[in-house]
Amino acid sequence: MDKLVMKNEIILEEAATLMAEGRDVCLTPLGSSMLPFIKGGKDSVTLRKLENVEVGDIALVRLPGRYVLHRVIAVDGDKITLMGDGNIRGTEKCRLADVLGTVVEVNGKKPGKGRFWRRIKPLRRYILAIYRRVFI
Repeated sequence: MDKLVMKNEIILEEAATLMAEGRDVCLTPLGSSMLPFIKGGKDSVTLRKLENVEVGDIALVRLPGRYVLHRVIAVDGDKITLMGDGNIRGTEKCRLADVLGTVVEVNGKKPGKGRFWRRIKPLRRYILAIYRRVFI
């Protein structure tokens, strides 16, 4: 069976509409920013529009000119800060209104909050380097 690949703008806008209607959406994200927990092009995620976004959630966010699927590392009122698990620095900031949906499943399993992974941020560089050399 051939995979259907569409432009992010088209598929994610439609996904946002479906989630706003209360439906779950299953997607296969691309990229490596969420390694080692989500492997781009291989893993599937189920997204749902939730009322609350918490630290540790993985959120699909619309930013100016792009979309990201990253972990929430801080919530301050209506502002959130995100960082990909596969990143060692660099964050995105947005408003809660920019969150299109939250990951409720990764490959059919409930995702963790990444507490340990967030705590070992200084070591991630080395762990990710080994992971990329061994598993990718």
